[in-house]
Order: sequence, then C-alpha cells, then structure tokens
Amino acid sequence: MTVQAPPQATLGGSPAQTPAARLRACLAQGELILMPCCFDALSARLIEQAGFPVTFMSGFAVAASRLAVPDTGLITVTEMLEQGRHICEAVRIPVIGDGDTGHGNPANVQRTVHQFARAGFAGLMIEDQLAPKRCGHTGVREVVERAEALRRIRAAVDARDAGSDLLIVARTDARSALGLKEAIWRLQAFAELGADILFLEAPRDETEMRSFCDAVPGIKMANMLEEGITPILPPARLAELGYGLAAYPLTLLSTAVHAMHEALEALAAGRIPERRVDFATLRTLVGFDDYDQLLERY
Repeated sequence: MTVQAPPQATLGGSPAQTPAARLRACLAQGELILMPCCFDALSARLIEQAGFPVTFMSGFAVAASRLAVPDTGLITVTEMLEQGRHICEAVRIPVIGDGDTGHGNPANVQRTVHQFARAGFAGLMIEDQLAPKRCGHTGVREVVERAEALRRIRAAVDARDAGSDLLIVARTDARSALGLKEAIWRLQAFAELGADILFLEAPRDETEMRSFCDAVPGIKMANMLEEGITPILPPARLAELGYGLAAYPLTLLSTAVHAMHEALEALAAGRIPERRVDFATLRTLVGFDDYDQLLERY
C-alpha cells in the first residue's frame, strides 16, 4: 500500500459528484490518505490549497476554537452543524464530520445523519461512548453496552441506505474502557453492519494497531494526535499496517495556538511579528480578488 499525499493528491472525482462520491473515489484508490483535521472554513481551505484530498472536522478543535471549551459534550449538535456548513461551503474536497454519540437514541442518530448529509458532509463518525462523551485521549472510562453500540451503527447505516449520501465512520472507545479484545469485537460487528470506515480510538502501541488492522475488515482510520496515547508513526508504516486514513486531529489547531502565542509576545514587546503571511496572501486566501473580478463583470 502506498501513501496518498500532496502534491499527488486529487479530489477524487468531478465537481458534479456528491461529496460522498468524491470520498468513495479517494478511498477506492487503495492508498493511505493523509487527512489533516480542520476546525473552521479558513483551516479547511488551507488544507485544500495544500493539496490534501480529504479533511475531517475535529470535534475537539471546533469546541476549542468556537467556544474555548473542552471536548466533553458541551458543544451542541446545532453548533457543530453550523460550523460544518461553513466548512463544507468553503471547499470542494470531501469533509468528514464528528457526530459524537449520535445525540440520543436510534431516532436521534438517524436525524443526526440526515442533518450532516444535508449540510454537505461526505462522511460522519459515530462512537460508542456514554454521553456526555469526551476526547478519547483524555481518559475514557465508560462506553455503552454492546447492544446499544450496535443499535447506533445500525441506525446510522440504515439512514445512509435510506438516502443520506455519506459514509459512516464507526468508532469505538472500548480499548480504554474495556480492553482491546472488546474493542476489536465491536469493530468487527460494526463492519458486519455495513460501516464504511472503522476507527479504533487510542490503541497503546504498534502491536495493538496491527492487531486491529489484521482482525477487522474494511477501511481503517488511524488517529495521529501529538502527545496522545497512540504512537505517532510515519505514513509509510501506517500504510504497511493496513490503515487507509490517517487523521491529524489537532496539528493545525496546536500550531496555530503556538503561532498566536508568539505573535502576542512580540506585540507585548512592542514588535510586529515577523513570522506571518503578508496582506496580499491573506486577501487572496479569503477571496478578495475573486470578489473584485465578479463585480467587474457587472
């Protein structure tokens, strides 16, 4: 398996295709897709302009950037959807959304799937934590029982098959709460139910990552969180293990915070920060040139 990354990355389809169809086309190439995660429309556009073929709207990053609160279920599905609509409108690359626990019973799960599909997402992640959920790398202690976890994924898959054209990412946090064996059992069951992408959160080492990839069929996603529980592996190694997607959930947010700290320190010292893009680049990024060209036509 090879690695799909800039500059070779493509959108995986024509503009006429749906977001889900473009995501399926990317995944069908059989290469590891590097997927930096976004938190707003601007970060999503930067990801697209850098040549990455797919992005993921990180729930942690959206909660942090939009509300400055922890990823512990405090942000609402309405707020996530609003942020997601802006992101999906800003780019052509497919965007995967964070559906958390599905926000309730199977009826809620299905409504969540329908809402994210209408917002323009290409995929949606549903997990088996007990609500309110929390970031999987901050100590998950509770997941729902097997039957409830299966109901969530079955409801999401049924909503997809009923016309909500997006891919279902089935996630389990059972590794932290109940152990690796239970986590793999759940992921195998999710695959049997028809989930499109399988995600084991917080494996402890490369051996566990390989066990997951060997035991579970379908497309697997890795979560490369700096200073998190899972080891950060090079893309080539992730591909060798059998992963099809590699998410980088907080890389852009953490580097942006670092850059803002540096800029504020410079301003406090009476200096203009030197490490910044120029005004012309910023104008182009947000579309001032396109806006002016449009007005000139009229």
